[in-house]
Amino acid sequence: MSHTTTDQPGRTASGAVVPVLAFAGITVAVMQTLLVPVIKDLPQLLNTAPSNATWVLTSTLLSGAVATPIMGRLGDLYGKRRMLILSLAVMVVGALVSALTSELLTMIVGRTLQGFAMGAIPLGIGLMRDMLPREKLGSAMALMSSSIGVGGGLALPAAALVAQHTNWHALFYGAAGLGALSIALTLLVVPESPMRAEGSFDLLGALGLSSGLVLLLLPITKGSDWGWSSGTTLGLFGASVVVLVLWGLFELRVKAPLVDLRTTARPAVLFTNLASIMVGVAFYVVSLVLPQLLQLPKATGYGLGQSMVVAGLCVAPLGLTMMFTAPVYARLSAKYGPKVTLIMGLLIIALGYGGGLGLMDAAWQTVVTSVVLGAGIGLAYSSLPALIVGAVPASETGAANGLNTLMRSIGTSVSSAVIGMVLANTANNVGGIEIPTMHGFRVSFLIATAAVAVGLLLALFLPKAARPVQQEHTQLRASSEEDAVLERAEEVLRGFRGRVLGADGAPVARAKVTLIDRRGRQAGATVSGEDGSYALAVPERGAYVLAAKASGHGPRAASATHSGDEGAVAVDLSLPGETVSA
Repeated sequence: MSHTTTDQPGRTASGAVVPVLAFAGITVAVMQTLLVPVIKDLPQLLNTAPSNATWVLTSTLLSGAVATPIMGRLGDLYGKRRMLILSLAVMVVGALVSALTSELLTMIVGRTLQGFAMGAIPLGIGLMRDMLPREKLGSAMALMSSSIGVGGGLALPAAALVAQHTNWHALFYGAAGLGALSIALTLLVVPESPMRAEGSFDLLGALGLSSGLVLLLLPITKGSDWGWSSGTTLGLFGASVVVLVLWGLFELRVKAPLVDLRTTARPAVLFTNLASIMVGVAFYVVSLVLPQLLQLPKATGYGLGQSMVVAGLCVAPLGLTMMFTAPVYARLSAKYGPKVTLIMGLLIIALGYGGGLGLMDAAWQTVVTSVVLGAGIGLAYSSLPALIVGAVPASETGAANGLNTLMRSIGTSVSSAVIGMVLANTANNVGGIEIPTMHGFRVSFLIATAAVAVGLLLALFLPKAARPVQQEHTQLRASSEEDAVLERAEEVLRGFRGRVLGADGAPVARAKVTLIDRRGRQAGATVSGEDGSYALAVPERGAYVLAAKASGHGPRAASATHSGDEGAVAVDLSLPGETVSA
């Protein structure tokens, strides 16, 4: 009975689940972009040196990078909805801490707590995979994945407006309010996923990964302050390599690792993650360059002399276009697969940056660049979770998507550091004030184009076998449950498949088939197609029970064993006629 109550709401409430989870993603993005309009004023606002003020941004980035894979794994083990609410709750606490202070250290503590919200993106994608019917999964994951850009695009002008007209602390109260609303909506609408991974939480692995990431990202973000060839910067880079190599060796030996490196090393996962870094680099360049170009005074000869709010509005189409790309992506991916949509997205980004080199003379031209780049980044971001989900077992979705989100974060960190360095080194020093030059902006766009070219090369290496998880045949044919099940059967390389039949031998459609492991926990669930067929992946080898039930029939349970080496084991389930009214 308990399986039904946990699983069924996902199907009935699926209409509201997607926007609520996407809203959680937008909340996270708003938290991330909150301080962009006031970056240059932070030293005065916090009464500190510019090099210290950057810690307010660096702390969020570091805690987000650490929290993302850890929250993903905790979600797989203990419930994704539970961890989603926890991530958002920590963010709300952090936002309130920041709202109540103008002290640098307290502000850094608050911003560190806010970074924990980054875990909401992979957890939301995992919840969607566990709950939504297959035909809705494509556009839903695309919306969740691009919500980070949508929130960022919408937050820029809104935050600029707030910062210009009220006390800047109001930004944090706004973020806390959004987080609280997101928690309330999640509690009301989103049911807990019944999916659980095997094993326990790998605490040593979490500490190792956290240390390695902090040692890697610290010199990337602070290198321009410390000097790229300084002992501190080089020492931290060296230490990060040592720690991450040792962590990798440890993870390969542990029974239930934080990150399954063998899965991560599969070409489908590895090249997707590497391409994600490049998409992250490309995404952030436009957010760094265009607002500065728009706000520089016209007296420079190339600045566009716009206010902070207008600059935000000119870049907002970046996020809006990403939002509108999600349904387009679902159709394209259904037809061609997520690999092709990733390549298309990267080509459009290259077009946006290439064209943007010649479109820097008027505010309307920056809007055109934002729209083109938003469409490309939307397509690319939407493809990433589909590629990951198609390549990993259901029980690892949270952790695998957490790692993918982390790769994007590393991309944006590298982008921030490199572009910051380029703009600083090409700036004109006028009366002690560094003014970015048009040459610096153009070099930044060329760097983004180069990152996209590398991303394209990596995307071409993705195996063709990674068919889309979200085939949208259902939009083309009225009765397509069997298409979805056949597709699922193709996806199940290691597991059980077969047919659910009635007492008379006729196929039973829409029978609920649940996979139960030897500990009595649910390891998977599906619904049979019109021809009675079902397919379920197994998280690991061992003995399982397959339980099937359907209205008008009695339940049936059958034990089955999977060696782990064989492909899909055939198990047909014959349901007896109903003896008592259910």
